[in-house]
Amino acid sequence: MSHLVNRRNFLKTSVLTGAALGFQDSIQAFSTTKKEVVRIGIIGAGFRSQEHIGNFCQRPDVQITAIADPQERSIKDAVAEIVKYNRPEPAIYKNGPLDYKNLLKREDVDAVVICSPWEWHSIQAIDAMNAGKIPGVEVCGAVKLQECWDVVNTSERTKVPLMMLENVCYRRDVMAVLNMVRKGFFGELLHAQGGYEHDLRGVLFNDGITAYNSGVEFGKNAYSEAQWRTEHNLKRNGELYPTHGLGPVAVMMDINRGNRMTKLSSIASKSKGLHKYIVEHPKGGPNHPNAKLNFKCGDIVNTQIQCSNGESILLTHDVSSPRPYNLGFRVQGTEGLWQDYGAGGKTQGFIYFEKEMKHSHKWDNTEKWLTEHDHPLWQKYGAAAEGAGHGGMDFFVDHAFIECVKRGTEFPLDVYDYASWYSITPLSEKSIAEGGQIQLIPDFTRGKFKTRKPIFAFGDDY
Repeated sequence: MSHLVNRRNFLKTSVLTGAALGFQDSIQAFSTTKKEVVRIGIIGAGFRSQEHIGNFCQRPDVQITAIADPQERSIKDAVAEIVKYNRPEPAIYKNGPLDYKNLLKREDVDAVVICSPWEWHSIQAIDAMNAGKIPGVEVCGAVKLQECWDVVNTSERTKVPLMMLENVCYRRDVMAVLNMVRKGFFGELLHAQGGYEHDLRGVLFNDGITAYNSGVEFGKNAYSEAQWRTEHNLKRNGELYPTHGLGPVAVMMDINRGNRMTKLSSIASKSKGLHKYIVEHPKGGPNHPNAKLNFKCGDIVNTQIQCSNGESILLTHDVSSPRPYNLGFRVQGTEGLWQDYGAGGKTQGFIYFEKEMKHSHKWDNTEKWLTEHDHPLWQKYGAAAEGAGHGGMDFFVDHAFIECVKRGTEFPLDVYDYASWYSITPLSEKSIAEGGQIQLIPDFTRGKFKTRKPIFAFGDDY
């Protein structure tokens, strides 16, 4: 049985029976009481989780008390990462896909970090909040629009907050541009672009032993992400991974805090890349069983988004074609624009400010601007972030999560960001299925966006 079918079977049960996981205590889970140490439970122990574990183990204010994952190999690797830092071994929950619920019953877990396959994120976040555990949830898009509402409704009912662990919001060049946006260099923002443009063919398929670039298997015959992620590309056609491109520009446009996304329209190209990869791979070929499959997701998916304050956003999903990694950021205002063309960095972009550059119509050196306007967070913690995953971004997202839990303060990326950013996926699927028809994006804040104030990354604290 597929992960997607399993997920549908459990979603309704998870929402309806959440009270059994400790609802009586959940109202008290988030308060202004400060914590000296945050006790973390890990749900999903794969490679992504191990990045977080490494960051947490370097902090004296974090204890990893429990890990849940049904796969023995992932558990062993995660425990080895903890032991490497001379930390005590955590309690283990590996008795099937639902054993994480027993982790949620533990009194020595304050918060959980959810790094499981995408289809489990909302289920496990809902169960965590019902159990009074504060969830930090990894990125993806929703499978169904209703799950976005279910997560919001659960958080509001239980008073347990949720943090969206979108690490690209903390990329150094992106944060320097955010700093310049707030200083007024771009004037009034008009348009932004971003996406997930990353050749994942060697991630979506492997040989079942080595995670990357090793074969053409997926599902039960594969290892790591290829066990579950590829199935989404097989069965769904939409913007499957919106938050890396959307999150950073949503923060710049104050989405859910004075502004919101109102509608979208999506179109998809033909699907050729994954089939071509299988056919041309030495371990594949035209007669391989996977070469007979029709992958539904278009190789290039473009999603246009309208915002209530008049801005537009364009997202691009491109994981099946040959290309260097690039998230394709563009920030356009009435006074200038920035575009990136690489994997991040001070020199991998173009920048132009009309007045400062005397109407020259020529790009300027981004290194000078991004250095001069380096965000205070990076100025303060840049050295500490060295060696952390994704060029240091993982340090900042983990730092924000832990500091907010410790202090009992509001998350900079919260449950409303989770719901609105995740909602892009099912809405894009519906739009494509209807020939690009416009889909309305719900206001998950129920009008509160009009008075909520931006809080992401003001100052150098977290």
